Amino acid sequence: MPRRVTRTTLRSMTHLPPPAEELRLLDAELRQLDARRSQLLTRRGWLIAALQQTQQSRPWASAQPPVTAAPRPETAAPSVQNVLLVLGGVLLTLAAAVFTLVSWGQMGIAGRALVLGAVTLATLAAPLALLKRGLRSTAEAVAGLGLALTVLDAYALHAAALSGTDGTGYAAAASAVLAAAWSAYGLLPVMSALRLPLPSALAAAQFPLLLSALAADAGPYTITAALLVTAGLDAVAVARLTAGAVRITAVVGAYGMGGWGVLGAGWLSLTAGGPGAASRAGALLLLAAAIALGAAWRGPGIGHALGLAITAGLLVVAALGGVARSGLPSQWAVPAHLAVGVALLAVVRAGRLPEAIRTGFAWASGAVQALAVLWTLPVVAVVLLGPAGWLGRVWRGAPADARTAVLVEAPWPPGAVMAPAVLVGVAAVLALAVRAQVWRSRARLGALGLLWATALVLPAVLELPYAAGLLVLGVVTAAMLYACRVTASAAQVTALVLALVTSAGLTLVSLASQSATLAVLSGLTVLFAAASWRSGAAPFTAPAALVYAAALASASGAAADWPAARTALPVLLVPAAAAVLAARLGSSRATVPVEAVGGALGLFAVALAVTDPPMLALVLALCGVIAAGTALRAERRPVGYAATALFVLAAWVRLAAWDVGTPEAYTLPVTVPALLVGALRRRRDPRASSWTAYGPGLAATLLPGLVAAWADPQWTRPLLLGVAALLVTLLGARHRLGAPLVLGGSVLALLTLHELAPYVVQVTGALPRWAPPALAGLLLLALGATYEQRIRDVRRVREALGRMD
Repeated sequence: MPRRVTRTTLRSMTHLPPPAEELRLLDAELRQLDARRSQLLTRRGWLIAALQQTQQSRPWASAQPPVTAAPRPETAAPSVQNVLLVLGGVLLTLAAAVFTLVSWGQMGIAGRALVLGAVTLATLAAPLALLKRGLRSTAEAVAGLGLALTVLDAYALHAAALSGTDGTGYAAAASAVLAAAWSAYGLLPVMSALRLPLPSALAAAQFPLLLSALAADAGPYTITAALLVTAGLDAVAVARLTAGAVRITAVVGAYGMGGWGVLGAGWLSLTAGGPGAASRAGALLLLAAAIALGAAWRGPGIGHALGLAITAGLLVVAALGGVARSGLPSQWAVPAHLAVGVALLAVVRAGRLPEAIRTGFAWASGAVQALAVLWTLPVVAVVLLGPAGWLGRVWRGAPADARTAVLVEAPWPPGAVMAPAVLVGVAAVLALAVRAQVWRSRARLGALGLLWATALVLPAVLELPYAAGLLVLGVVTAAMLYACRVTASAAQVTALVLALVTSAGLTLVSLASQSATLAVLSGLTVLFAAASWRSGAAPFTAPAALVYAAALASASGAAADWPAARTALPVLLVPAAAAVLAARLGSSRATVPVEAVGGALGLFAVALAVTDPPMLALVLALCGVIAAGTALRAERRPVGYAATALFVLAAWVRLAAWDVGTPEAYTLPVTVPALLVGALRRRRDPRASSWTAYGPGLAATLLPGLVAAWADPQWTRPLLLGVAALLVTLLGARHRLGAPLVLGGSVLALLTLHELAPYVVQVTGALPRWAPPALAGLLLLALGATYEQRIRDVRRVREALGRMD
């Protein structure tokens, strides 16, 4: 060992025994494992036998039923107790009601007073003793029975002594007395543990004001005021009470009575016949708004306060807007409400108000503005979609004004004259009032859309002249396209969509006049082409420019009274320009959209020429030229197949137009180029298969020609086809090419069979009937005798063909 190896290195080295020693150790371990496995298997067999003997000696052991757990009670004891107490209280209450209604008249005045007073006092006093014994649930049930008895006492008093009084007025007074009595009963120190009296008193307090108004034959304004005042008192109770059944009852009362009051006030505001009635209804709505605002100010929950603040803001808008609506023309109703809604934003700027109230007023203002914008949508829809009616009335004559141009079949919405003012107002709020960084960009996009809608509807609203309306739409389109160049991200997408929509509407409106159509399509082509120059929106604007250029070509052909097939020629200039433009664009994002639109416009040109076969052949050939030019680019080589197909189709259509019925005239124009392409491929790649290079071209002529020759009674076509097949076969054999040899030989053999078939039939008829079976038997014997030799020959031929290219 070298002396440079240290002791530390020697300690860290692992000792490996020699191979013979390691093999001996492994064999010893394996023998120990086998011995242990034999012991475990023996023990397992003994245990299985012992278990089988135990089961046979005690057969009853397996027949014992399984032990099941005791059934669990489905209802807890407190639940059973509460159900029994409630059921008992209900039954006693029903019994008391039956006694009061049925048996009351059979007793005198003293008996009645004695019975009702004794039963009611005893029932109301019983909870005290029950509470001292700790029976709280029983005390609650008995207290409920006592409260029900007080209601029956009030009814009995009216039936016996006060039957001449007004029932509604008595009910109002009785509900007030019962509310006060139940409150006093529940506030007693000895009864403070009961939870039923105070909520019952609050529920009874909901009816005195309403019933008093009904008893006094008050009008709808007074009844609505009674509902709102009751809701306000409930809101005060909610603010002063802590969590519990009493507060829940107050909340339900506040929302219930307040909801009915708001509905009534809103209906009165909508149906107000003059400023006076509208002012009274507005005062009721303002009262409801004040109640909601006060509850929001004192509300403990943020969500609760936010909802109340939104409600208060909407009620203020409804109140003031309703008053303004009553003194203004009908078309000013929406702008009046919008002005009040915008004025709510002044409250949002007040810093001393709670955040929930300011946020709620902001949301209320936004809701009013959104509703105002929704009101203008019918006008925008008519302006956008109404001109579509000109598609069935192209070039019928220029209309008198811009409104007539859009009202082809749709009616003009009422109150549409104020739509631009509403749109501009909301746009100004979005652009100036929204200052939060998160919402500012979105608000500006919304303002842009609203200003666009304003410009769109303004010519129709103002009834501008037809030419002026077209000019406005053109300017809007140009402005949106300019915004696409100077903005980015979401703003660019928004401007682009608005530009495309405006241009489509402008095109539809221009269909009323021939000169307007040509001018508009020319302008749109130039605008979108200019917008595509070094712009991020080019993948959309460049295809749009091509579409408008094709529409201009079609309109120009129609203006010149050209037939549709002839119009296809100027339309083809657009796909040609698209192909040139795509080659210039290179790897730009606009390349694929431009090529796709160019291809679609080429199909459109073919569709225009389909009724004229000679023109269709020319159009197909020109499309083939465009496709061939595109295929010159290295990344568009596969388009060459489409170019070939177009050239072939053009030749076939031309032959069909000449009434040529010879199939070779259709197949040879395919075969000759295909063979030339195959020869070039074989020259570049000598390893290419002859089936790939020459198979398609040869099959394109030989197979249709074979079918035609098989059905041709003349001798000219079979002779020419046979000579051609013979030449192909000889060339295949000479150059050892499989495709020409097999295709040419097969066609030649089938043609020979077809030509010799009549003679075979004659020979078969001249032979005796025993000759064919005998010949068949000899043939089978000959085949059987030389089977092995034939197999060798077949294998030799197959190998020879396989060696061919």
